[in-house]
Amino acid sequence: MILFKGCEIFAPSPMGSKDVLIAGKCIVAIADRIDLPEGLVFKEIDVKGLRMIPGLIDGHVHIAGAGGEGGPASRTPQMQLSHMLEAGVTTVIGCQGTDGITRSLQAVLMKAKALRQEGVSAWIYTGSYQVPTPTLLGDVAKDIALIDEIIGIGEIAISDHRSSCPTTDELKRLTSQARLGGMLGGKAGIVNIHMGDAKNPFKPLYEVVNTSELKLTQFLPTHCNRNEYIFEDAKTYGKKGYVDLTASSYPYFPQYEIKPSKAIAELVKADVPIEHITLSSDGFGSLPQFDENGNLLQLEMGYPRSIFDEMRDAVLKENLPLEEALKVVTSNVADILWLKNKGRIAVGKDADVVLIDKDFGIQYMTAMGQLMVSEGQMLKKGSYEK
Repeated sequence: MILFKGCEIFAPSPMGSKDVLIAGKCIVAIADRIDLPEGLVFKEIDVKGLRMIPGLIDGHVHIAGAGGEGGPASRTPQMQLSHMLEAGVTTVIGCQGTDGITRSLQAVLMKAKALRQEGVSAWIYTGSYQVPTPTLLGDVAKDIALIDEIIGIGEIAISDHRSSCPTTDELKRLTSQARLGGMLGGKAGIVNIHMGDAKNPFKPLYEVVNTSELKLTQFLPTHCNRNEYIFEDAKTYGKKGYVDLTASSYPYFPQYEIKPSKAIAELVKADVPIEHITLSSDGFGSLPQFDENGNLLQLEMGYPRSIFDEMRDAVLKENLPLEEALKVVTSNVADILWLKNKGRIAVGKDADVVLIDKDFGIQYMTAMGQLMVSEGQMLKKGSYEK
């Protein structure tokens, strides 16, 4: 058991100064004062002056590597556990991406299992950019319904020169399968959509909804801050559907990308409900830049730390209240993806918590009740990490 004494809780809603007791993998008590009986074995940590926030959820990470747009040598490596811990991330959603040809879903699934074994939480999307999309059991609905770690499909590419240019009927069929698999498996069945640079990029999603019984909330389109015109369209789309912003790209492509922290603030000003906005890293995915002829000009790689930094900047630079900035990397992601025990600090929820100082330095962190960071130092690293 771990007893945190005197932290200021943002759950993400502010709760004031409380004691928090963790036992096993769960939060078991939150109170103004918690005193445990003598003889009980527990670790007490005085955290007065620190703020406790939920562990961050990174909803779009290439945990088993990605890339390849620049040839075989441009394939990115797997993510390591330390990349989550340095970011305050306790949960990731893994996906494939561009390369559903030479990479496999089996590798993504096994990496998710490995991360779980190392003490954090991980789920994945079945599929990749391509339609028809790769699956594990030969059918998208079966993958989602029958495999515990799979919660939806993604990332399916549209409005992009690397897309397989799915038709409206193909997208409808795929989304319907995802929804059915989700219903049968008690999961969100969400379809994570890669948004490319084409003009009017949301058109394929509107066409699916306008010609079927499906809703915009069945989709989670990502990279919605990749350029000015998609971001402007996102201000309208986000009033009825979900909008995911990518945190990793901005430092590399500031001439095109909308800085994520600024994008959050602008979406809110445009009357997009804060609950419709999420922020993911695209970690360990390749971040390419192409010219007008499709030639590769630049290739970078993203990291999970970017979502923590942009959440911080939303508070410090855009003057968003901490509880609002936190939602886009905690409770919103949990609600949209149906991760019922994640994203909030409450009795009965998983003990995924991060304690930060006034400068947003991570001082303590638990994942599934296990202390991962103490006094600013990582206590654990992944297999083969030095």
